[in-house]
Amino acid sequence: MLVDSGAYEMAINERIQEQMGFSFIEKRRVLLADGCVGEFDFVGPVMVKFANRTAICSAMVLPGECDPLLGSIPMEEMDVMIHSRRQELIVNPANPEGAVLSMRGFQKG
Repeated sequence: MLVDSGAYEMAINERIQEQMGFSFIEKRRVLLADGCVGEFDFVGPVMVKFANRTAICSAMVLPGECDPLLGSIPMEEMDVMIHSRRQELIVNPANPEGAVLSMRGFQKG
């Protein structure tokens, strides 16, 4: 799966959708990298696992054999980062024992 911090959502292709049989959620309009707007099926829930992290999200279905993408929403939920020099996904070094989600608009008490 390609890690794409410029994409918000997770994306799978039609072949993966056929194999996994995720439930259809809805059609959504999506602004693509070339500036065009397309309408895509969204399916889910999809559970994504990386290292000691898990995210549960929906995924848009790309046509044919397009490369699946991991977008910023599941990356944020798993508290992972892109190590640019090594060009790989890593767990957040500040939280190696497990994901810590950001809820800055909420205060206890």
